Amino acid sequence: METNDALKALSALAQRTRLAVFRHLVGVGPDGAFAGDIAEALGVSPSTLSFHLKELAHAGLVHGEAHGRHVHYRADFSRMRGLVDYLTAHCCDDQPELCRLPDDAGRC
Repeated sequence: METNDALKALSALAQRTRLAVFRHLVGVGPDGAFAGDIAEALGVSPSTLSFHLKELAHAGLVHGEAHGRHVHYRADFSRMRGLVDYLTAHCCDDQPELCRLPDDAGRC
C-alpha cells in the first residue's frame, strides 16, 4: 500500500460512524450485509449511512453491489490487511515478527 492510499483509508476511518460501519462489516465477515441491515444494526438513518458508505468506498475499504433496489456491502479484507501491513512495515527496527504477540496466532 502506498502512503496516499494509507492516508485515504485512515482518514475515512477517523470518524465514529464510519469506523462503526467498517467494524460491523468486518464483523459479519465476507458475506457482508445490505445497507438497510447495517443502518438498523447501528441505529443510523439510511441517508447518513449512505454518506458514510460512500466515503469508505472511496477509500477502497468497502465495496457495494446492487441487488435490485438494495445495495449489499462487503469489507475489503485485502485492503484492510494492506493497511495493517503498511502500519507495521517498519515495526521493531524492520523485524515485524518481533512485534507479534503470542496470542496473535490464528487471527486474520
